[in-house]
Amino acid sequence: MILLHGLARSDRSMRKLETALLEKGYSVHNVSYASTRKTIEQLAEEAIGAALKLCPSDRKLHFVTHSLGGILVRQYLSHHEIDNLGRVVMLGPPNRGSEVVDKLRDFPGFHFINGDAGLELGTGESSVPNQLGAANFDLGIIAGTRSINLILSRMIAGVDDGKVSVERTKLEGMHDHLEMEVTHPFMMRNSKVIEQVIHYLETGRFSAS
Repeated sequence: MILLHGLARSDRSMRKLETALLEKGYSVHNVSYASTRKTIEQLAEEAIGAALKLCPSDRKLHFVTHSLGGILVRQYLSHHEIDNLGRVVMLGPPNRGSEVVDKLRDFPGFHFINGDAGLELGTGESSVPNQLGAANFDLGIIAGTRSINLILSRMIAGVDDGKVSVERTKLEGMHDHLEMEVTHPFMMRNSKVIEQVIHYLETGRFSAS
């Protein structure tokens, strides 16, 4: 099991989820990577490549990701095959980018805070998420419907979690999609979200679907 945090976060943000998965008997590698210092392609190769060396090849390998972490998985799988790949659960992934990046990318300080990877998460056709294509793996996605950042939400079309719209979390080829009343920054720490993650890993579906 590999956990991948989101943009400008660290492995600390995934520790509650890590603990819950360990209690369920999973072997977990909670990866910390310098999300604001390199491109999505570089981060995917380095973070996932290193984590895979720690995982046994004779057991199913699952991913649970938050936000940018999901894009790293898509990026990596667009260039590599993982023979023992199991299920992938993405929390709040900008699978079709975010309008927040479109609107704020040229503001002073945006690149400093979010790095090259942050600039690559726009909604245009040339953005990295929109160039990676459909999912060809077992994928479940949880999207948040609650925002604590009304300024950013005004930049986003439709229901959103404060960073990404529900619609833009969706990806062609996904097996299941669930909307929950949680916010982007804290969804991975929400007990009900964690329950749904485990349910998907065990069954291939969310329990509320």
